[in-house]
Amino acid sequence: MVDVDAVLQRSHPRHALLIDPADQEPEIAAKRAIAAALAGSSMILIGGSSGTDNRNVDDTVVAIKEALELVEWASTQHSDSSQNSNIPVVLFPQGANALSPNADAITYMMLMNSKDPRFLIGEQVAGAQFIRKSGVRPISMGYLICAPGGKAGEVGMADLIQPGDTERVTSFAMAAEMFGFRLLYLEAGSGASSPVSSDLIKAARSSTDLPIVVGGGIRGVEAARRAVESGADWVVTGNLGEEFDDADELKAVLQDMIKAINP
Repeated sequence: MVDVDAVLQRSHPRHALLIDPADQEPEIAAKRAIAAALAGSSMILIGGSSGTDNRNVDDTVVAIKEALELVEWASTQHSDSSQNSNIPVVLFPQGANALSPNADAITYMMLMNSKDPRFLIGEQVAGAQFIRKSGVRPISMGYLICAPGGKAGEVGMADLIQPGDTERVTSFAMAAEMFGFRLLYLEAGSGASSPVSSDLIKAARSSTDLPIVVGGGIRGVEAARRAVESGADWVVTGNLGEEFDDADELKAVLQDMIKAINP
């Protein structure tokens, strides 16, 4: 049984692998998800800022769920196994046309610094009936796109939060908590040239007790460690996973990162 509530706990820093169905076939995504699970990742996020739709998202979710179930079964055959294969597969959608009824949960997010009402409330309304009928667990989340922003900032028409905008991110973090969101996500953008600044993470951390997720531009151990030392509860990597065709190589890289953020 997948424990979705564990996503909301602030017990220790954790890693999540973001998989974009538009960038890889489902079977490749499944192999990368297995590598992440065996490395010690605690969540698989499924989504992207463009190119995703209900079909490729669902195909990817199903492939990953089936693969993780096989790994979980195999791990039960070894009483000393420490494999972390029973982890939630969570939708991280760019909109209401990129959903799956087979996911464990969905980040039901508001892009709080978007200039387009579509990303403040429109897509959420459009997907509400599907989510309710499918039984996928919604996790309400405040989503903030920080400079450089990348494709996510462009598509989401975000008024980017700059590295020195600590007062602004403080207000957003407080507002997210007042709205009743369960998570706060600070995003630099997929493939960003630099990650979210430490100052912004620290400002958000000092302003809210919500679990803070940080992603975008995190390519190595040092960037991941800085995010956690600044206050991140979750570190998300996406493009990093796509750099490795060999699952064992990806597993080794992620193991080093996970050990660095949670020694």
